Amino acid sequence: MHILHIETGRNLYGGPLQVLYLMKGLAKAGCSNSLVCARESAIAARSNPFSTVHQVSMQGDMDPRILISLLRIIKKERPHLVHVHSRRGADLWGGLAAKMCGTKAVITRRVDNPEAPFLARMKYNPYTRIITISEGIRRVLLAEGIPRQKLVYVPSAVDPTPYQRPCEREWFLKEFGLDSAKKAVAVIAQLIPRKGHRYLINAAPRILTVCPETHFLFFGQGPLEKDLKWLCKKLGLTGNFSFEGFRADLERILPCLSLVVHPATMEGLGVALLEASAAGIPIVATNAGGIPEIVRNGENGYLLEPGDTDGIADAVISLLADPGKAAAIGQAGRERVFSHFSIENMVKGNLAVYHQVL
Repeated sequence: MHILHIETGRNLYGGPLQVLYLMKGLAKAGCSNSLVCARESAIAARSNPFSTVHQVSMQGDMDPRILISLLRIIKKERPHLVHVHSRRGADLWGGLAAKMCGTKAVITRRVDNPEAPFLARMKYNPYTRIITISEGIRRVLLAEGIPRQKLVYVPSAVDPTPYQRPCEREWFLKEFGLDSAKKAVAVIAQLIPRKGHRYLINAAPRILTVCPETHFLFFGQGPLEKDLKWLCKKLGLTGNFSFEGFRADLERILPCLSLVVHPATMEGLGVALLEASAAGIPIVATNAGGIPEIVRNGENGYLLEPGDTDGIADAVISLLADPGKAAAIGQAGRERVFSHFSIENMVKGNLAVYHQVL
């Protein structure tokens, strides 16, 4: 079986990392892969061992030249199936190109952002199946009028192996300029409105009153960086927060964190939460989107309503004040990752969809 994958994300986290896991697993299962990706994207070089790679030029998400490139590549590769993994315009052009070439197509939907129902129905019409990585996304699509029989749930996965390592404490403290008494609390997410960073910033004064040794690290990039730094300055918290940008070495960082906070107002699933759980780090998050499918309240983390600043503060204080409870919750998260979010299960789920379609 020959699968042509389309993934236009430029960094190797979230969706692109899932595509890499999938292609590697499909290759082991005897399938052949081709990948269409953006020029100079991180996934390109990493995919060569198990995929033929086609890098295309893109000027924005809706660049119509993508359609021309996809038509050329599909006609050349003649895949059994096209699998689109990215929104970013690829969801529109990928489905259209496959239809024009007479090739069946499926798409993976990774975010729970609502769309106008008529636009959603038009965009997803060329696809035989829509794979959702969470039940939360499935509910959004049903509400938009997508036929139930088109929707298949296959959760994302994480490779836990890189996260099974001890904390390199001296390196961590030096890398982030912290003294030995500090407890690190992190958010791992793009700096965009729906990730909810501002709610943790607003909760920080209460947290610091009880746990003054806390330091907050934001890992991620995005257009809100300036505004979030301004909010920290306004609240007198500049010295308590560090903006560290995108890091490719989270497997080294995560074991040294005291906990991860994910105060999102919308979330497809939250791969960073799977990675934190794989490292045994307790989580404070919201019940938005697919997050409750990873975090079970009181078992492997705490779940709050989006925007509940006081709830965030209470949960963070509770975990920082009780290392034994934090360790037990972190271990429960690790066990849940192994049992529910393995790469093997994710690959099998996608293969089952391919066989249904073909």
